[in-house]
Amino acid sequence: MPSALPLADPAPLDGLLPASAAEGASSRNFGVYLHVPYCRVRCGYCDFNTYTADELRGAKRSDYAGQAIEEVHQARAVLDASGLPDRAVSTVFFGGGTPTLLPVTDLAEMLHAVVGTWGLVPGAEVTTEANPDSVDLDYLLALRAAGFTRVSFGMQSAVPHVLATLERTHDPARIPLVVEWARQAGLQVSLDLIYGTPGETLADWRVSVEHALAQRPDHISAYALIVEDGTKLARQIRRGEVETPDDDTQADMYELADRLLAAAGYSWYEVSNWARVDETDAGGQRHRSRHNLAYWQGHDWWGVGPGAHSHVGGVRWWNVKHPAAYAERIAAGHSPAIGRETLDDETRRVERVLLLVRIREGIPTSELTPAGRLAVAGLIADELIVPADALRRRVTLTLRGRLLADAVVRRLLEA
Repeated sequence: MPSALPLADPAPLDGLLPASAAEGASSRNFGVYLHVPYCRVRCGYCDFNTYTADELRGAKRSDYAGQAIEEVHQARAVLDASGLPDRAVSTVFFGGGTPTLLPVTDLAEMLHAVVGTWGLVPGAEVTTEANPDSVDLDYLLALRAAGFTRVSFGMQSAVPHVLATLERTHDPARIPLVVEWARQAGLQVSLDLIYGTPGETLADWRVSVEHALAQRPDHISAYALIVEDGTKLARQIRRGEVETPDDDTQADMYELADRLLAAAGYSWYEVSNWARVDETDAGGQRHRSRHNLAYWQGHDWWGVGPGAHSHVGGVRWWNVKHPAAYAERIAAGHSPAIGRETLDDETRRVERVLLLVRIREGIPTSELTPAGRLAVAGLIADELIVPADALRRRVTLTLRGRLLADAVVRRLLEA
């Protein structure tokens, strides 16, 4: 949840959506994202909308679950009044921040509010992010009892000096413990990694990937470190205290990760995400993050909490950032949304290309303009897309294409 909010039109205080948002809604999944904006410490690389205890002036962490539940109730009223059909929730995702800094009873109450408001589809995915040092076995057991199905641990690295640069506080030795506890609780497990940290070598990165694979998680995400303006890391780089991440080194790290993951039985399904393949699940479908896939596939979701973003039927909006401002709006019975935009047909088309190209199944060439379809031959020649899939009229990325996904999108759109 990036901290900077985009510029757009003011959102109405009642939150009502235009009639266009309901068009085709019955064919789209509906998910709920709950943003928990609290962290024990602020990591120097992080640009998310998060707050430590010292930064929470005017807001109490203990009041947050009740405020989020009130927004859930608001959301149902807004969707009903805006003509959206009644849809059960396909995925629920608690992100942050560190959701597991809240008492597990708070997360359970928030989840139960979602379930009581909309219901869940059979086999719905319910995930929370967690830091390895923010949970124990009892906490994870309580999550499972409350209805959670999946936990995503922010591992980032297994190398102490890399974790220190990222200002992560956990001990790498805790990763096997929390993964085993999650398994005992009956939760699926995802591990999140970051590569390209200043001072991180290719050998360091191999240690981290191999340490993650040794735990046999169901899912692994690996994201290149991006230096965001306004972060402590950006200031350190500007002052020359640490090196700028090197693009070539990051590319080497990505290729190494993909090779190690594939050899260990993991299949990529989005540029930065891999799912474990089972004998009965050749494509790793069961272990994919269905909530994140909903973003890439253009489904609907309501984002609850300070700074949370939502998207329903081509209407995108975002809430006020600070927890105190959020609490004030909720208490007044107003929508917490501060800005929104209604996407025109061309913007929706461009975004669909940008997002679908990133996933393994790619995008049908029928969704490209005639000029975009003409660009396919050149992308094949440059070994950026899979030739056999292109013959079946679908654009899918090669390994080289994944490294240059943004360039592929530009050529499909600019041709």
